Amino acid sequence: MKNIEHRIKEANGRLRNYGIGIEKIGARLYLRATLPAKPQSLKDGWHQQKINITVANLDGVKFAEKEGKLLRLRLDTKTFDWNDYLKSELQNNNNKVKTIGELIQEFEKDYFERRQRNFKTESTWKIEYQAVFKTLPEHEVLNTEVLKQAILKTTPDTRTRKRFCLTLRLLAKFADLDFNPNSYSGSYGARSRQIRSLPTDKLILECHSNLADAKWQWIFGILATYGLRNHEVFFLDLEQLRAGNKIITVLAGKTGYRKIWPFHPEWFDSFGLRNVKIPDINLNRNNSAIGRTVTQRFRRNDGLPFKVYDLRHAWAIRTLEYGIDITLAAQQMGHSLSVHSNLYHAWINAEHHQRAFDLAIGKSDRPVPPE
Repeated sequence: MKNIEHRIKEANGRLRNYGIGIEKIGARLYLRATLPAKPQSLKDGWHQQKINITVANLDGVKFAEKEGKLLRLRLDTKTFDWNDYLKSELQNNNNKVKTIGELIQEFEKDYFERRQRNFKTESTWKIEYQAVFKTLPEHEVLNTEVLKQAILKTTPDTRTRKRFCLTLRLLAKFADLDFNPNSYSGSYGARSRQIRSLPTDKLILECHSNLADAKWQWIFGILATYGLRNHEVFFLDLEQLRAGNKIITVLAGKTGYRKIWPFHPEWFDSFGLRNVKIPDINLNRNNSAIGRTVTQRFRRNDGLPFKVYDLRHAWAIRTLEYGIDITLAAQQMGHSLSVHSNLYHAWINAEHHQRAFDLAIGKSDRPVPPE
């Protein structure tokens, strides 16, 4: 049996020539079209709008398609009147006025109907959505002022402000509320972060040799050599490591499967990475929780003079010193080229430029000027 998403797609294919679309938002179906401004609307002229038409089920899709064709006829014959729809729309909206808490429950249900529920999606839900939604008054009715005030309580030009704008815009769309928070979003980006000093390779070696626990020393070594995210160290192909393969494979994690090369390759042997030693921690959690365990262990027990995640940042800069193309480095780190460029641009100093220059002019096949 075809599901509702497939039926909507089929109906939209038939409605394409009519200039009408069907859209599912929550438990309702809407007609989407270019329409004249609603009575008493702040917007003038014709623009894209939605009409709340019926419940989101298979019969509703049939009804919505029929109503879409009727809407086209009314528009073409200049008999379209918003009053024919507003009364019905008001009736649909007022059958039960939902609280913010009820809307969030429906949003969560819809969110996990569109993706598999696992540790990764649960983690994203809690960090990117639930953390924002819990600041809203759950027993009140959603409106633009509530959303605006929630955003304005965050600090401008921060990652938190940006997250609130993105998440609350999605909630507003789900509730069919016209709300655009772009003007509050600010200018936060990777370069907005406070840039701190990264550990030198010499300091990394010193800290590694000072670690007393052999298992956590192994964790430190592989994080430094391969620039892994904290949680990814627990999702490696360990048999490859035990076999002495210096190109490691991440089997799962935030960005899934990928291969990574060692920088420095000598650390594979000097850190004894072939002799796999994994601490026994609870892996039946999301990636963020596993990563925090690693962070807290090194901070509380070993007193590192830097954050353990800085090993990942140092690896990224090290690949530049090796002359590795940043596209390849970004792939090995499991993020986009734009993220890689924006994040690590601020750490590139004159010393790095000089090393890259020395490496380039030392090549036997480099270009030379004509005599």
